[in-house]
Amino acid sequence: MNLKKLTAPLLLTLCLLAPIPAQAAGGAIVLPEYEWSFSGVFGTYDKPQLQRGFQVYKEVCSSCHGLTLKSYRNLSDLGYSDEEIKAFASQFEVWDGPNDEGDMFKRPALPSDKFVPPFPNKNAARAANNGAYPPDMSLIIKARPDGANYLKALLMGYDPAPEGFELPAGVSYNSYFPGHKIAMAQPLTDGQVTYADGTPNTLDQMSSDVTAFLAWAAEPEMEERKQTGVRVMLFLIVLTGLLYLLKKRIWSSVH
Repeated sequence: MNLKKLTAPLLLTLCLLAPIPAQAAGGAIVLPEYEWSFSGVFGTYDKPQLQRGFQVYKEVCSSCHGLTLKSYRNLSDLGYSDEEIKAFASQFEVWDGPNDEGDMFKRPALPSDKFVPPFPNKNAARAANNGAYPPDMSLIIKARPDGANYLKALLMGYDPAPEGFELPAGVSYNSYFPGHKIAMAQPLTDGQVTYADGTPNTLDQMSSDVTAFLAWAAEPEMEERKQTGVRVMLFLIVLTGLLYLLKKRIWSSVH
């Protein structure tokens, strides 16, 4: 018996069955796999969760991160009424004009306006954040590989730096951020947001909720896209069956 021929498949099997470490040998970060209501072919958004996530974004994230590709009226998809959306939008001011005298002026935002960014320009954003630019969150889930899992892991990945790991002043250690040096201080902690529906306001829950909200912001048409895909597949299956029966009927007399 050739032991070499048996040893190679055995080693390969053991490697495949071995548990995956938190960080691969080459330094690549392996993200946790979380459960999401919007995952899979039949996945859908959980509207109560989206509303909680919007609350987290509004109370915590919006002070630094914009959502400039969304309009206030898009919040109707989350179940908010026209009156609620108007009241929320009116808290912000936008430039408009020119008026009859040719001057630009400020007015309260309307539901048709885009979300007002927290800073007037990138330089102001960098100046307020020690030189780091907080990215816009409109497409953040699409802009990162495995976006939903990455964002939640990032929000929960603030840990003490390992012994000997040097961090510059004003920089935090994050287990899931590339290089582990992140300029953003830990944004969420247990109990930071009080949910109106009584949902426990743990770090895990808030991280899941705001991630789900940003997943919706990046792809609000996801449910419609999936429903259309399912209908198309059902149609093709039925059509295939009918064409098969038609073929059998046409060629039934041919031996």
